[in-house]
Amino acid sequence: MSRITASFLMSLDGVVEAPQDWNGQYFDERMGAIIGESIAATDAFVMGRRTYEEWAAFWPHQDSASNPMAAAINGLPKHVASTTLERVDWEGSTLIEGDVPQAVAALRDRYERDISISGSATLVRSLLRAGVLDELRVMIHPIALGRGARLFEEGIENLGLELVSSEALGSGVLYAVYRPVAQAG
Repeated sequence: MSRITASFLMSLDGVVEAPQDWNGQYFDERMGAIIGESIAATDAFVMGRRTYEEWAAFWPHQDSASNPMAAAINGLPKHVASTTLERVDWEGSTLIEGDVPQAVAALRDRYERDISISGSATLVRSLLRAGVLDELRVMIHPIALGRGARLFEEGIENLGLELVSSEALGSGVLYAVYRPVAQAG
């Protein structure tokens, strides 16, 4: 049975929106290796509508020879959670129908390795609330942005997380892996 994992590039003040605008100065060889290892351990992706639209506009047009991640990302199944999309056209993509947390949990039986979510904060919050997410991976960047969408916004209360591992990267980024823990009620 596979694990459902979520990965984020995050500012020190919790912003996960538009990391392409602020991550570049911190991207180093080790960060690239961690991302590559994560993709290599992935059997499928789950994503929300916005992430799907961003990735579908970018990845199918990347040359696999110059960008090795393109072959992996384009070749893996992609499950899209959306209440507004009527269809998904990117090869290997399917819309999730019905109860999203239940449908995502059911994917565990279809795959052997990780089911990965990159970004898609709204989706990840719903999976955390439903107790479906197995692991949360964050690369916390040493920058405070002051504004932008945050992973932990209203609707997440009293969420316990257990630190599984951490690593300080040479760029000053802290890579932390957490596992949600059951809360006593």
